[in-house]
Amino acid sequence: MASADRIRAAAELMASTVNADSSTCVVVSAMGNHPTSPVKVTDLILNMIKKASRQDAAFLVDLAALQEKHVDTAKLLLGQSPELTQFVSTLMDDITNLKAMLQAMSIAGMSTDAFSDFVVGHGELWSGRLFALCCKQLGADVEFMDTRDVLVVSPTSDGASVDLDEAVSNGRMDAWFKAKGNKKLIVATGFIARSREGTATTLRRNGSDFSATIMGALLRCRHITIWTDVDGVYSADPRKVPEAVCLPSMTYHEAWELSYFGANVLHPRTTLPAMKYHIPITIRNFFNQTAPGTRISDVASDAEVYGGKNTIKGFATIDNVTLINVEGTGMVGVPGIASRIFASVRDAGINVIMISQASSEQSICFAVKGADGEAAKNVLNERFADSIAAGRVSAVQVIPACCVLAAVGQGMVARKGVAATMMSALAKANVNIKAIAQGSSEYNITVLIDQVDSERALRAVHSRFYLSDVPIGVGIVGPGLIGGTLIAQLREQREQLKKEFGIDLRLLAVASSGKMLLRETGVDLDNWKQDLEDKSVPCDLDKFGNFLASHYIPNRVIVDCTASEAPASKYMGWMQQGIHVVTPNKKLGSGPLEQYQAVRRMQREGYIHFFYEGTVGAGLPVIGTLKHLLETGDKIIKIEGILSGTLSYIFNTYQPGMKFSEVVADARAKGYTEPDPRDDLNGTDVARKVAILARECGLLLELDSIPVESLVPEPLRALASSAEYMARLPEFDADMDAKLREAEASGDCLRYVGVVDAQNGKGAVELRRYPKSHPFAQLQGSDNIISFTTARYFKQPLIVRGPGAGADVTAAGVFSDLLRLAAYLGAPS
Repeated sequence: MASADRIRAAAELMASTVNADSSTCVVVSAMGNHPTSPVKVTDLILNMIKKASRQDAAFLVDLAALQEKHVDTAKLLLGQSPELTQFVSTLMDDITNLKAMLQAMSIAGMSTDAFSDFVVGHGELWSGRLFALCCKQLGADVEFMDTRDVLVVSPTSDGASVDLDEAVSNGRMDAWFKAKGNKKLIVATGFIARSREGTATTLRRNGSDFSATIMGALLRCRHITIWTDVDGVYSADPRKVPEAVCLPSMTYHEAWELSYFGANVLHPRTTLPAMKYHIPITIRNFFNQTAPGTRISDVASDAEVYGGKNTIKGFATIDNVTLINVEGTGMVGVPGIASRIFASVRDAGINVIMISQASSEQSICFAVKGADGEAAKNVLNERFADSIAAGRVSAVQVIPACCVLAAVGQGMVARKGVAATMMSALAKANVNIKAIAQGSSEYNITVLIDQVDSERALRAVHSRFYLSDVPIGVGIVGPGLIGGTLIAQLREQREQLKKEFGIDLRLLAVASSGKMLLRETGVDLDNWKQDLEDKSVPCDLDKFGNFLASHYIPNRVIVDCTASEAPASKYMGWMQQGIHVVTPNKKLGSGPLEQYQAVRRMQREGYIHFFYEGTVGAGLPVIGTLKHLLETGDKIIKIEGILSGTLSYIFNTYQPGMKFSEVVADARAKGYTEPDPRDDLNGTDVARKVAILARECGLLLELDSIPVESLVPEPLRALASSAEYMARLPEFDADMDAKLREAEASGDCLRYVGVVDAQNGKGAVELRRYPKSHPFAQLQGSDNIISFTTARYFKQPLIVRGPGAGADVTAAGVFSDLLRLAAYLGAPS
């Protein structure tokens, strides 16, 4: 009702609802503000009354602005027509009367409630008449109703609202219809009514909505629709929670609970008339009429939408509250303590938002508005001065800057684990709970938290109940070949995982060696490279971890796809912050034993997961197989394997008549080696994998205690460049050729292997000879093979074989670890 165009659109909508089988009653509010007409009528009228009461003649300017707004709107809406003349004539009579009343207020220097209520109700009268005349021009069978002729109300005891005198109002409604006849469309004024004494009055706050439900009840309507500017009631404030969803339905009780906490829902008193006669109310968006809105009724029927999953219907907060804590051993078992506390607060005019008391009775805490905190403390200190002096009450403590967070849902009734799930979500988001309250109705769970945690807590609990069964926020360090491939795999599989298994893998952060991209609502998986280039900040791994640790998604994991020691050194700190770690990086697993053991202790004691399958066999299930053997009670005797894809390719290719240097050059040209082949041929990478496997078997080996047979000739190890190394490598072909000829003479082949001798507590990396009938001799290309000799697999070792290198399989191994993490966190298998 803010402009002529909107009034006409609303009139067209209402006129279209009329048919032969039904009639419609539309309740309208006063005109609001609009860019083309910034005056908000009700505010301007209230401002006029204040000015007149303090004898400020400027109320005349406001009255002229009101006249201008309505005349201009009427001209645009009705054109040069008899309806325009009719409206302007009535408007000018009203303006004359209002001017006289305001001048009387100005002379007296005061305003009575009766005068104010009469004046302020004119906004609805004018908009109602305009609306009715517009509907008449559209051809509707319409009649205007001044609800002061029908509704009779009396103020409630607190004066904040009114109660309907239903019997008298019903009689007046019958009389109105008898005088006016049965019309297909009735346009009624909102907000205004009459007192039992016959004076004009209002329905107080939310008056127009209250008028609608009162009229719906008196007319015994089949349905009430509240047209507004939002799609309906949301599961949380969408300004704070981007993932908030519009609820298809809710019960009256759920609407009451959410409205108390400031959610955009009908006021509890507004629903009462409709509830009495079981009339459903739908909140709909006038500016998005395709949206079905939210239906409020006795029973919310959204099982077909959510499959019964969402036991909690919505979340809301009351910000900036103060917690008052009264405690003392002298309070235990003393009748009337709580009564004295709350009577004192009541007498001071302070409203209590929530209450919590432990069964020990040593303390009672309650929340009040932030501005009332000091006043509550002062009145309690005064009331309990004697008890404080005697030590029976030890303190009245004030904790400012708090927030009340409430979860509301009728589905919580008798449903086990809802509170535990909510508290777990808050704990995983590093949100501390100061107080908890839940009524026996079980419609509401309320917690008190720090104000600074308000938005993060709201997002955390909402994501736990609405995003998916298992939401996981992912941060990737190292978006190179493996990390970039992993992101591509996430993009391809994300929707399917969410749909089939309820796993929501959301990439929140990406960090390279020099820059990082942090996104609260998720990184764009299609444009992450460009965003990392254009929208990044300098890389700081501590800030990277802090961002994820403070994120509202309850489960967070960092995936380290680098080969660097820098991220590995951060694992402990990240895990202490509640962040899981997944990595193919071997630096932690084969690094200093003390650091490795500290991370494993944290993993066990802190229930934080550390997955590292990709450290040994890329995508091959090497670590998983070894864990399975050990956990089922098998005893490891020996692990032996070709653990380098590069060296596997070299020795699978190297045959009599070939030069070793040429095979190395071929492997380098095909991209199987590092840019400097010495990084592969020196055996360090294989030694790291041996250390990881040995430690998994319980052997406390340091990397430097594992003997390594380097394939880089001693004279070439200190050369400055790989080019110089490759140029001089042919000088040493004869040495390797002699080893190959010796092996061939015995019917053997050469293989570069890593060995864990569990019985003797040793590890080794060396070039060994194997019969050509041995499984290690049957490899092709760059495949890896690992042999487990155990007490169970003694005569015939257990073999794991397959591609052990490459971005695709390594990323797939990391992805598999992410899915294992999801399974541990509750995803279906």
